[in-house]
Amino acid sequence: MASVYDFTVLDQKGNEVSLKEYEGKVLLIVNTATGCGFTPHYEPLEAMYKDLKEKGLEILDFPCNQFANQAPGDDNEIHEFCTLKFGTDFPQFKKIDVNGETADPLFAYLATEKPFEGFGKGLKVAMLKKFSDMNNKAFGEKAYIRWNFTKFLIDRSGKVIARFEPTVEMDEVRKAVEAELAK
Repeated sequence: MASVYDFTVLDQKGNEVSLKEYEGKVLLIVNTATGCGFTPHYEPLEAMYKDLKEKGLEILDFPCNQFANQAPGDDNEIHEFCTLKFGTDFPQFKKIDVNGETADPLFAYLATEKPFEGFGKGLKVAMLKKFSDMNNKAFGEKAYIRWNFTKFLIDRSGKVIARFEPTVEMDEVRKAVEAELAK
């Protein structure tokens, strides 16, 4: 596959959506969860979306329950939580798997284009690595995503240009998005 535009995903109602609909936009594709320590990332994500949507940013939200069962609700419950608690307005898609034999092909592609390079340093990071390693052992070579709120930055031509683990500060993510929008 040449770009993310070659993929089709499912919206919350199960309808197919071609990512070609987002051609020419800068995309931030995120796997999310409603009960994770990183769930507050929704707030800066929504702020970024509100500030930068008119400049060509789209944030695509894919809930996933493969990390310590931190997104247990159905698609409607997850959507209600996100809109009521964080006021999210960016597109949210059907809950998916991002690892293993049932991994969504989009996330397998994203992770192949930008593989995991570590969570960084620090005590919090060491704890996350421990939980991530235990959680992802079951997925073996198909442990594409290490934890919730992994973000992929896609340029306007559909190329994966950056991967941000959940431990990366949201200010750094925003700077990278703004730099890509300025091109």
